[in-house]
Amino acid sequence: MKLHLSTRQTQLNASIAISGSKSESNRLLILQQLVARLQIENISDSDDSNHLQHALTTKEEVVDIGHAGTAMRFLTAYFAVKEGREVVLTGSERMQNRPIEILVNALQDLGAQISYEDKVGYPPIRIKGTRIVKDKVQINGNVSSQYISALMLVASSLPNGLEIELLGKITSVPYINMTLKLLHELGIDATFIAHKISIKHFSVPVSKKVVVESDWSSASYFYSCIALSDLNSQVVLSAYKKDSLQGDSCLAEIYKHFGVETTFQENTITLTKVRKAREDRLILDLKNAPDIAQTIAVTCFGLAIDCTLTGLHTLKIKETDRLVALENELTKLGGEISITDECLELEKATQIHKDIAIETYKDHRMAMAFAPLALKTSIVILEAKVVTKSFRNFWDTMQQIGFQIREE
Repeated sequence: MKLHLSTRQTQLNASIAISGSKSESNRLLILQQLVARLQIENISDSDDSNHLQHALTTKEEVVDIGHAGTAMRFLTAYFAVKEGREVVLTGSERMQNRPIEILVNALQDLGAQISYEDKVGYPPIRIKGTRIVKDKVQINGNVSSQYISALMLVASSLPNGLEIELLGKITSVPYINMTLKLLHELGIDATFIAHKISIKHFSVPVSKKVVVESDWSSASYFYSCIALSDLNSQVVLSAYKKDSLQGDSCLAEIYKHFGVETTFQENTITLTKVRKAREDRLILDLKNAPDIAQTIAVTCFGLAIDCTLTGLHTLKIKETDRLVALENELTKLGGEISITDECLELEKATQIHKDIAIETYKDHRMAMAFAPLALKTSIVILEAKVVTKSFRNFWDTMQQIGFQIREE
């Protein structure tokens, strides 16, 4: 599906309800199966969460999770501890080229029975669930936090619990803390001190209702819309809280640089465009919130702001190589951009080309990050349906706030 995007007005005013956090939902779905009787409300309607729910209930031997990277990591650990269950865990072509070896090695060190069906280090993998009694494991701290969270989510179901030692520099700490806080909410004894995560065995299942906070990563696109709009534009988003578990809630501070003021109410946030002095260059370390890097880069481009974004090493192994994808598409639009394996530098744009077709590379965040740019120029989004991976009704919502969208 190819979509043509434009706007007639650049002052926005709308109220939007956003689906529950994919990150929180997927963690709770695993815990629901292992240690708790949970009633989960406002669960994410993303493809990723739908794939995960199906995988947790299917009796089939081959479990295909499509593009769902979080599901791949979490399910690798989940099926490894499900005694008596044998599955082949696979996914899309891109998923079969995303590494899983670091997590598999850690699980094998604990005694898990996992083998590769094709390329060593990559899905598909065959998992024979077994009883794991070892209680100590080491894993590098600078890898995707999903590897670490996968171990944390199954830890309390192990008869002796688990101590995870993180080696070297630790990145994406907010996502580790999210998992830790969700464990605490269920009454599980878990600590994260220095480089060690210790989680005790949990033998008494709890019954609890949990309301998932809406997804902050999804909110990022509306922060970008307000940043690129006229003064006094305003969007109200629900359901959000000030003491969020999600790392991407740093958006509220980051977007002050772009003149976006965030006001917290009981269950909503209001984003308002205010006057802001222009900065010479915006320098941000996004190691704790890499999923919003694409949105921020596009916002800077649209506002003609120089920026340097660092801490982006995990973007190389996402749905696509997101750094290369950003370089390609921003260059087509008239941007001057350079990248390394973990850094992006963007120079102030002197022009923005119109009617440029944005390749999405089967990456939902590429489609959504570039969409707000229609406030500055007419653009085309290719393979636009890819947004369902994390935000099923994204295009309807964009129309709701005033974007003109024509399908071709």
